[in-house]
Amino acid sequence: MVTLAVDAMGGDFGPDVTVPAVLRALSEQQDLRVLLFGNKNTIQSLLGPRNVDRLVVRHTEQDIGMSESPAIALRTKKQSSMALMLQAVRDGDADGCVSAGNTGALMVLSRHILKTTESIDRPAIISALPREDGKHTFVLDLGANVGCDSEQLYQFAVMGQAVAQVLDDTRQPSVALLNIGSEEIKGNDQVRAANDLLREDTGLNYIGYVEGSDLFRAKADVVVCDGFVGNVALKTIEGLARYVMSEVRREFRQNWWSRLLGLLVLPLWKKVEERINPSGYNGAAFVGLRGVVVKSHGNADAYEFNQAILSARQYVDKNLPQKIENLLS
Repeated sequence: MVTLAVDAMGGDFGPDVTVPAVLRALSEQQDLRVLLFGNKNTIQSLLGPRNVDRLVVRHTEQDIGMSESPAIALRTKKQSSMALMLQAVRDGDADGCVSAGNTGALMVLSRHILKTTESIDRPAIISALPREDGKHTFVLDLGANVGCDSEQLYQFAVMGQAVAQVLDDTRQPSVALLNIGSEEIKGNDQVRAANDLLREDTGLNYIGYVEGSDLFRAKADVVVCDGFVGNVALKTIEGLARYVMSEVRREFRQNWWSRLLGLLVLPLWKKVEERINPSGYNGAAFVGLRGVVVKSHGNADAYEFNQAILSARQYVDKNLPQKIENLLS
């Protein structure tokens, strides 16, 4: 039995999304148990009279707002749903946790409660993007650290390599730095300094710079950037994917001929849409921590939040934190 702790109050929609997502996860995974942290009255009103097997609700009236200062949350929200969720992982009550809440607060509280792996200064958010050869490109950082120095970018590269080895079973993952060009002279001081550090490490399969247009090509298994660049890139990608899907559907509805054509290509289009739909990739891991912490998009719906729960389950099953720590030692 795997136990996951879930922050019921986090995200733009709180329990209206997290509770249905948890119920779906429990129905799909018979060996899953969930500790749901939040306001018991609110959660119970959504559950109704049913007694859900393998679901334990742990009450708290404190929650952390999406725009709340992480520093204030650390000092004053020790009984928040997010903090109690992380404490459950620290104390061994849960194997991992999921939250759609305030990213900054989640990072600060995770570092404070769970601590980072030895030799790692800061956790990073990592997620896998689909690419043209059917495999994945792991990208980090996706928003945990807005500004990074060269040493932190180097640490992200080492962690990213470890994640690719663990999750994709890639023996020698190729690692690259995201830059505005592939030439050695391109980039800011931090990126160029990180490039020098990475070239000096013979234990890394470092291939140099890649550009944003290379993220979906089979150029690198791991792509490293700071959290500002990574978050902008990720949300741009997601927005473009949703725009493309919307435009294709609109074109298929134009007239009787396009509707007929749409019916003919529908099976093919469904396969393509499944691969590019951002909803299927919700749930990014904080790596570098002594525990599994998965961050869902704040505006996720119930289906997308369930995907984050599935991601957390995968990282628990792979024993990701311990394996990363072993590879870094």
